Parts: sequence; C-alpha cells; structure tokens
Amino acid sequence: MTTSNRHVTVWIDHREARIFHVDAESPDGKTVCAPTHHVHRHPKSEASDHPDDAHHFFSEVARELKSAERVLVVGPSTAKLQFIHYAYKHDASLEPRIVGIETVDHPTDGELVAYSKRYFAADDRMQGRPAEETRH
Repeated sequence: MTTSNRHVTVWIDHREARIFHVDAESPDGKTVCAPTHHVHRHPKSEASDHPDDAHHFFSEVARELKSAERVLVVGPSTAKLQFIHYAYKHDASLEPRIVGIETVDHPTDGELVAYSKRYFAADDRMQGRPAEETRH
C-alpha cells in the first residue's frame, strides 16, 4: 500500500466500516469493527452502547483515513452522518477532505469499488481535476 491515497471510500454502519483505497489497479479494503459489549443494560436506558464506543470506533476509522486526499463516506443509515459530525468536531484535518456523503445500502465490495470509481471520476470532471493517474 502507498503512503498516500488519492481516493478513499468508507462504507459505514453502526457495526463496521469498510474502507477502500480505490486508486490502485487492485483496490485494497480493510474492515474496522465497532466495539461490542455483552453487558446487560437497563431497557429504559437511552443508549444501548457504552457512551465511548462510537467515539473510539469513529476515531479508529478516522485514523485509517489519514493518508487519504479525498474521502467519500457512504452507508445505509445514520452512522455516516454521525461519523461526519465526529470528523467535524474531533478531526480538523479530515473534515475538508470529505468530498461527499451518499446513502448506499449494503453493496458487495466489488459494487462499492465500482460505485466509488464512478463517483470520483464524475467529481474530478465537475471540479476540473485531471483524470486519475496510474500509481507506480
């Protein structure tokens, strides 16, 4: 893996984040799992998870995106919005590199990479950026 990646997509829900560096000939992927606890909580409790779980999960995902130049955040529900909020509040270097947020259900890895490549190609054209260069 290179130390810098131009385009990175993160598909995220409350259980996991699937991160893909889509510039390479063979895109690489990594999965970051949210913490799970087997602790019985009172049913009237507002939070079903430990309060720090989401913070630690989002922090680990943000760490995986440190080398990304441009990030697309996708997912089926509210976790993507919560991650964006986390980035705006806790990771000033990540926030300006997030170029898009899209609702995407549960694609296969191949479908997600294909979607990402189309998204970034269209975004590059709209922004007047040169086409993706081949990395050596």
